[in-house]
Amino acid sequence: MSVTKSQIPVVVLAGFLGSGKTTLLNHLLRRNGGNRIGVVVNDFGSIGIDAMTVAGQVGSTVSLGNGCLCCAVDASELDDYLDRLTRPGARIDVIVIEASGLAEPQELVRMILAGDNPRVVYGGLVEVVDAAEFDRTRARHPEIDRHLAVADLIVLNKTDRVVPAVLDRLHATLAELAAGTPVIGAEYGRVDPELLLDPAAGRPEQEADVRQLSFEDLYADAYDHEHGHEDHLHAAYESVAVTSALPLHPRRLMDFLDSRPAGLYRIKGFVDFGAADPRNRYAVHAVGRFLRFYPEPWPPGEERMTQLVLIGSGIDAPALGKELDACAQNGPQDRPDERSMWGVLRFVPKEPDGEPSDPFDSDDQA
Repeated sequence: MSVTKSQIPVVVLAGFLGSGKTTLLNHLLRRNGGNRIGVVVNDFGSIGIDAMTVAGQVGSTVSLGNGCLCCAVDASELDDYLDRLTRPGARIDVIVIEASGLAEPQELVRMILAGDNPRVVYGGLVEVVDAAEFDRTRARHPEIDRHLAVADLIVLNKTDRVVPAVLDRLHATLAELAAGTPVIGAEYGRVDPELLLDPAAGRPEQEADVRQLSFEDLYADAYDHEHGHEDHLHAAYESVAVTSALPLHPRRLMDFLDSRPAGLYRIKGFVDFGAADPRNRYAVHAVGRFLRFYPEPWPPGEERMTQLVLIGSGIDAPALGKELDACAQNGPQDRPDERSMWGVLRFVPKEPDGEPSDPFDSDDQA
């Protein structure tokens, strides 16, 4: 389920030097699930991405194959490059900004939210942490505590390089520094792409029964053969699908969203509020603290129902399903009034090209 037909999620990938950001990015490019990824590299040095090197080429755009593009930019040029990557002709599904190892990720997020591009939606701040070097990194860069506190997802990378006791201590420390933020363990930056990417819409080249095996296919197969365990990545997180033929009560749904549990990283799908707004269904996009509803007319002839997918780490899937079931309207006596939608409407963009609110502003969060 996409955010909206016209909006492209922008994910900020951050972490200090050596944490494994580029390795994780390369993994996403290889296992993109058919998504076309726009990569924005916010750095000035030599940035190694397999099959391509950008060396001080600020302002350049390079094709990475399979429809993916990479731009090396100064932060001041970010809006311009987001405009370029979100043009319909680019056919990009998701944009990943790989922040400089010394960048302030919160400022990059603010730039995304302050932009006036209606085709962009915030896709989350992912902070990559080197498990083996965490203590030394924290001693050199105490600002990492601040970065972790505002992250939407933490990837604890290089877990194969520490013993179980140290790993347990790191998880406890991260839970203190970033309470409620899901933490995903990884080796070689290998996280399941579903955490960050939605299944791509079908394209002619994907739908063909027979097509020529591409270099990207061979490269991905060789990568899997070398590193293995691709089929075990799902163990790091859980995905919950909820479908309800009954409309949801807006107040109870907002109560659920206000108290969503630690570890719940993404929520996506569509909500039917029934009589509270009989003309529209509401597309939901939540990542970390960020929440938006997008009303859109019901497609003609489509069955009215709520369909949601919840993704997180360490979540209680059955309990979440029961909590959402409890949000359903219970007959005419439970019919919501007009005021019931006020909580939802707080998170509807006021104008199609209006400025989204800041996810770090606690007064505007669910």
